[in-house]
Amino acid sequence: MGKHRLAWYNPIYPWLLLLPTLIGLIIFRILPIAGSFYLSFTDWDFLRAPKFIGIENFREAFSNPSFLQVVSNTLLFSVLYVIGVMIIGLFLAVLVNSKVPGVNFFRAAFYLPVVTSAVAVGIIWRWILSPNYGILNNFLQIIGINPPFWLGDKSIALFTVSFIQVWKMSGYYMIMFLAGLQSIPMSIKEAALVDGANPRQLFFRITLPMLSPTTFFVLTIAIIDSFKNFELIYTMTRGGPQNATNTLVYDVYLNAFVHYRMGYSSAVSFILLLGVGVITYLNFKMKKRWVNSQY
Repeated sequence: MGKHRLAWYNPIYPWLLLLPTLIGLIIFRILPIAGSFYLSFTDWDFLRAPKFIGIENFREAFSNPSFLQVVSNTLLFSVLYVIGVMIIGLFLAVLVNSKVPGVNFFRAAFYLPVVTSAVAVGIIWRWILSPNYGILNNFLQIIGINPPFWLGDKSIALFTVSFIQVWKMSGYYMIMFLAGLQSIPMSIKEAALVDGANPRQLFFRITLPMLSPTTFFVLTIAIIDSFKNFELIYTMTRGGPQNATNTLVYDVYLNAFVHYRMGYSSAVSFILLLGVGVITYLNFKMKKRWVNSQY
């Protein structure tokens, strides 16, 4: 009977079912990546045919002080973002990891900024932080504090945008940490309490070590996500003031669609890809030093 039921099967059938996905992957992913890699070695402005110039785009990038500032901005934004979403995401997850009445409302409320359009978030926060009619500056003036120029002062503009990005995405990482917290057996916590552990010891000696696989996953996703910071920067600062909030992703957009330097833009995008790959690889190499795989 089993052989009769599988008589229609042919090894080519799974490949036929996968064919539409494979075609889409090749046309919309692999070929554009390969084309962009070729363009990174060319000079192309959309009007003329691409001209092969070797590694000149990469040489120009690393010899340009403005590009080095963009790299510095990107790394600083990444550090602020990763630390912020991990700390706040874990804090929120601990808060909502209970079965008290109304906890689902708070889970949804904390997650709401994640599903809100980044463009809408940028516009609203730009209004809140406006130096002339922003609600935050007006409130600070009422209580006697002279507010700074949040998005116009190059010394704090990147920190401001980073804070807003952290505020928007913390709920996303809260869900991941919440899943990790709920996977920890209650029997282990109860045994620690019976042995006399206080809440602080319970969190740092039991919860955090057993949460390390989830923490590693969240860290990896956060690092990758930290380099995709286009929407808020485009909406709020356009890379200003004085290039203070310009990051690699936004620099790719500027060179490709504002300055029409598609070859140079492609080179910058592959520098970004290489940087993300190296950081992710190092993260995986250090995994065995702090992740408790036995849990």
